[in-house]
Amino acid sequence: MLRNPIHKRLEKLASWQHYTFMACLCERMYPNYKAFCQQTSFADPTVYRRILDLIWETLVVKGAKVNFDSQLEKLEDAIPDTEQFDIYAVYPAIDACVALSELLHAHLSGETLQHAVAVSEVSIRTVAMLEMTEANREMTDDELKVLPLIEQELDIQWEIYRLLVDCEERDLELIKGLRLDLKEAAISNIGIKLTQ
Repeated sequence: MLRNPIHKRLEKLASWQHYTFMACLCERMYPNYKAFCQQTSFADPTVYRRILDLIWETLVVKGAKVNFDSQLEKLEDAIPDTEQFDIYAVYPAIDACVALSELLHAHLSGETLQHAVAVSEVSIRTVAMLEMTEANREMTDDELKVLPLIEQELDIQWEIYRLLVDCEERDLELIKGLRLDLKEAAISNIGIKLTQ
């Protein structure tokens, strides 16, 4: 799968930066999940939204207590099954759930780096799968790398990384700003726009 040069650089970040990076990418995948839920009435998308909001809260509220085990259970019940849905939207929706579950596992294990890399990969994979599905063929990494949607995904991941790497310590304003920008943009990594 397409390697992102950012993965080596993520080693430089502290765990709060990893959590923020993952939350940002999950925020960008949330519209894919919500759109799928609305299209199929499969589940209530607010389950995903609430879990992600709790995670953002842990980043800005000192001593915020979250039972990550129980959040993971809630999420697992809200993951669609490809066997039950014959529409493409199920795949980006599952990827969004996989990314959020990586973020929850990072909180449970404290192993933030490997989960941050995994979330980055999942987000890129969502875009790559869409491109290959639309082209109706497998593509090499070199072919994928030059596609506008992939370039945009890599650029946004770099942008988030660059903002974070410049911080000496946890910057609450930056975290809140990233969250607000992504929520307000409400556009997913594959260009799905949320209508309020």
